[in-house]
Amino acid sequence: MGTATAHAGTHVSRRSTVLEWLTTTDHKKIGVMYMVTSFAFFMLGGILALGIRSELAVPGLQFLTQETYNQLFGMHAVMMIFLFVMPMTVGLANYIVPLQLGAADMAFPRINALSFWMLIAGAVLIVSAFAFGGSPTGWTLYVPLSANTDFTPMTGVDLLLLGLVVLGFASIFGAINFMVTIFKMRAPGMGLLRMPMFVWTTLVTSILLLFSLPVVAAGLIMIFIDRNYGGGFFDPAMGGSPILWQHVFWFFGHPEVYILILPAFGVISEVLPVFSRKPLFGYKAFIVATAAIGALGFTVWAHHMFATGMVYLPFFAFFTFLIAVPTGVKFFNWLATMWGGHLRFDTPMLFAVGFIALFLIGGLDGAFLAVVPFDFMVHETYWVISHIHYVLVAGAVFAIFAALYYWFPKIAGRRLDERLGKVQFWALFIGTNLAFFPQHLLGLDGMIRRISDYSPNAGWAQLNFLSTVGAFLIAFSVLPFLWNVFVTLRKPMEHEADPWDANTLEWATSSPPPPWNFDSLPEIHSERPLFDQKYPGVGHGPTPEPATESEGAAS
Repeated sequence: MGTATAHAGTHVSRRSTVLEWLTTTDHKKIGVMYMVTSFAFFMLGGILALGIRSELAVPGLQFLTQETYNQLFGMHAVMMIFLFVMPMTVGLANYIVPLQLGAADMAFPRINALSFWMLIAGAVLIVSAFAFGGSPTGWTLYVPLSANTDFTPMTGVDLLLLGLVVLGFASIFGAINFMVTIFKMRAPGMGLLRMPMFVWTTLVTSILLLFSLPVVAAGLIMIFIDRNYGGGFFDPAMGGSPILWQHVFWFFGHPEVYILILPAFGVISEVLPVFSRKPLFGYKAFIVATAAIGALGFTVWAHHMFATGMVYLPFFAFFTFLIAVPTGVKFFNWLATMWGGHLRFDTPMLFAVGFIALFLIGGLDGAFLAVVPFDFMVHETYWVISHIHYVLVAGAVFAIFAALYYWFPKIAGRRLDERLGKVQFWALFIGTNLAFFPQHLLGLDGMIRRISDYSPNAGWAQLNFLSTVGAFLIAFSVLPFLWNVFVTLRKPMEHEADPWDANTLEWATSSPPPPWNFDSLPEIHSERPLFDQKYPGVGHGPTPEPATESEGAAS
């Protein structure tokens, strides 16, 4: 009887724990669920990418049909953008932003939970497209391919449209929630010019989401009406225009690039000062640059449409060049933050430095595309694919891993293993360059995107094979991280509140934090309140060295 009772108690306990997570409104648990869910889609999207690269490794169709290849190509992008990077950064912000503000929770906890479950619903609709004929339309859903059922009669396209609309509304609700939380729930003494940079980038990202997502959601509904109810919004025979969809999509699609990368900028701006033992150089300039990127993001959408001949080229070329200025400010300030600092190359710092080195490449090859004649030459080629992957893999993914290694001790109460972290970093760093740098050369040589096969005489075989090797090395780099998380979670908790000797409020509470987040808060007199409490009188000088430096410190 005793054994049976014990088993029954264990079953009830496990069931109640699962139910507690499924029904929670705690921003920390919701953040963790966002991160776990999005990482699962990262691996699924990566598997699709390996299928694409395996098919292109050598000339000839190997094991995919052209139809299947088109579906993998489009769904890989949809998963990585809408089901990995966006929800991962939302998950990080869900967990960290209230802690950095000194708040007890998000402003609207139930709407926060609703946003997560809408993500799940949208993801189910998108993935189920595979079971209903697929959706070979690409992530841009260009018409008439997506809008005309003569070209894509499969139900999968409709499911993809509906799934993206659901995700859009989830993001709109989340954006409003973050904005209200940031404006109304800051701790006493934390003015706008004392907020951490990750909070600032989350705020600007939320504003971008709020202004851009309703536009593309309306466009997706218009495509759905065209497909199912004869709307004719994008059909020239009925007075519509296919170019209208490009305007609608890219009015969202280019701010979307900054929606994906601005949280990464915030992460890097949190990590570098801690591991450089210095304050962030040019804090107010960072804020101005972040706001400028957000504002200018709405002025450059038509640089994706130069080749249509239906946009005013000088205007969009000028603003495309101009938006590089605030991004350049951030780069110089990051370098100035490290300059003269006592650098510690723990794993979060390695990923942050790798981000700076590789995102610079993605930014520069994007600036090339602002040159209209050059854009005409490489439009729809692998140069564009290389550019977006240097921005989103070398950019967002490196920053995400920097964030996971940096905040994992706060979330789980344990630090991830440094040796496994460094193995992952170098595998990912080398794999990223092997996979995507050859694509610059392929684009310059005329290899167009969205093709499943190419001629053996084209001269592209070696570069494609090298790119495929890099893709598999990127996939390998995920394995040390998964093993690292697994073995670390099996260790006893260390409960270090501040293992990095950090600056911001999330490190002022226990690891992991209690349900109410804080027992007490330090006084806030600057953007580094925890630093001010630990080192009174230092002001904006370099952070004093702690009594025991982390292994691998360098000065």
